[in-house]
Amino acid sequence: QVQLVESGGGLVQPGGSLRLSCAASGSFFGRSTMGWYRQAPGKERELVARITASGSTYYVDSVKGRFSISRDNAKNTLYLQMNVLHFEDTAVYYCRSTTDGNYYWGQGTQVTVSS
Repeated sequence: QVQLVESGGGLVQPGGSLRLSCAASGSFFGRSTMGWYRQAPGKERELVARITASGSTYYVDSVKGRFSISRDNAKNTLYLQMNVLHFEDTAVYYCRSTTDGNYYWGQGTQVTVSS
């Protein structure tokens, strides 16, 4: 069974940094494409960054140069390093796996950027 648990969210000032983690259970992690998504109040959920099983990455334009996605297959963990945070980065952040043609979501972690 695929389970994903995010952590690392919190309150941070503009310009600050946070690192999100997504711990995955099961043996699927290493062969899955993993992604970070976010949903701000009143907005649709959007892709933030994605990393394939081979390590290729993709970032939405608004976070390029500020966010970095990585994975540790030995620890079954996905990361999102977020630097130079902006007010508009405030959202609930979710990790998602694409495994054997299916999507699995974590429960989300809140990131609030506020002064």
